[in-house]
Amino acid sequence: MPSSFQEMWAELLPVGRHAGSGGYRRFAWTSADAECRDWFREQAAARGLDVETDRNGNQWAWLGDPSAGDAVVTGSHLDSVPDGGAFDGPLGVVSAFAALDELAARGVRPSRPVAVVNFGDEEGARFGLACAGSRLTAGQLTPERAAALRDADGVTLTQAMERAGHDPEAIGPDDERLARVGVFVELHVEQGRHLAGTGSPVGVASAIWPHGRWRFDFRGEANHAGTTRMQDRHDPMPVYAATMLAARERAAAAGARATFGKLLVEPNGVNAVPSLVRAWLDARAADEETLALLLGTIEDAAREHAAREGVEVGLERESFTPVVDFAPALRDELVRLLAARRPYEVPVLPTGAGHDAGILAAKVPTAMLFVRNPTGVSHSPAEHAREDDCVAGVEALADVLEGLACR
Repeated sequence: MPSSFQEMWAELLPVGRHAGSGGYRRFAWTSADAECRDWFREQAAARGLDVETDRNGNQWAWLGDPSAGDAVVTGSHLDSVPDGGAFDGPLGVVSAFAALDELAARGVRPSRPVAVVNFGDEEGARFGLACAGSRLTAGQLTPERAAALRDADGVTLTQAMERAGHDPEAIGPDDERLARVGVFVELHVEQGRHLAGTGSPVGVASAIWPHGRWRFDFRGEANHAGTTRMQDRHDPMPVYAATMLAARERAAAAGARATFGKLLVEPNGVNAVPSLVRAWLDARAADEETLALLLGTIEDAAREHAAREGVEVGLERESFTPVVDFAPALRDELVRLLAARRPYEVPVLPTGAGHDAGILAAKVPTAMLFVRNPTGVSHSPAEHAREDDCVAGVEALADVLEGLACR
């Protein structure tokens, strides 16, 4: 018999969990990722679903004939950010299997094919590019660029795939597979506190803010920390620090988000003035004009401080996702299906977080459900959703699947 939501959750919970931090290190094409993939196959097999791994390493578990087309697809991802929480991604996959169980318990059977999907490398924690699996499938990441991605140890994405038993020669756009998909609905824990301030455990997404990642290279001159006078230094570290503070201040003033969350320093010695500080900026805003203006002001601040210190600044955009407005007709249908069976209002809300649903939106109609997060904390071991809210999310997803696929 298939596991219940609670049993599935308990089975998945230890996989990739770090004993020291309590967070998760489920990075793409590692042993923890392989364990997650095995768990996915086991859950699919317990339900009699046919499992496929596509050319880009994404897993699909099918109820019905996938070649029939017009499929209703749900799911999310199982990988994590470094020391991330348990809910971001896995909640959507576990809830998808549990929603199929709920449909079976109701005695309804889909008239359209239904699939549960686990998209690979959504977080980009290992190779630096978010949503790699869905981007490759949708043609937003070329095989050539994917092949050039490297982790911190210099291992390329294609090498990692090959070591994990996947053929990297096959990666690339998968229009034939996407042509099978009629709609994609992703359930996700809310990464914010909108629902926490309401009586609603579940909401519907309206849009994803435009967002991207930029790499700043601050190049100075290595020197001795004890003998080099302060006025003689070309130190990139204070330039980075000033840029980081400027980013924080200007994002706050614009109602946007700007985060320097990753940093590499060369030569990285306690008694050495750095020669290079490489820093990655994650920036997001409600619209693309605001985001462009924000990035411009951050770059201006970097160059102004660099000129004072005799430091060079290089700036490269590594990824960008434009604003995603989810398909209005599908969004409204989700609200209608949920409101018909609930005593509470179903809020419609935007999000600043990126998702596979946002990538696929350029190819197929997509929508998202959010489950209430009482603190709003995400990408942290403290990420949490109450069990009764998770169950409410499963029921909501089952209602959506019944409304879209069973009539």
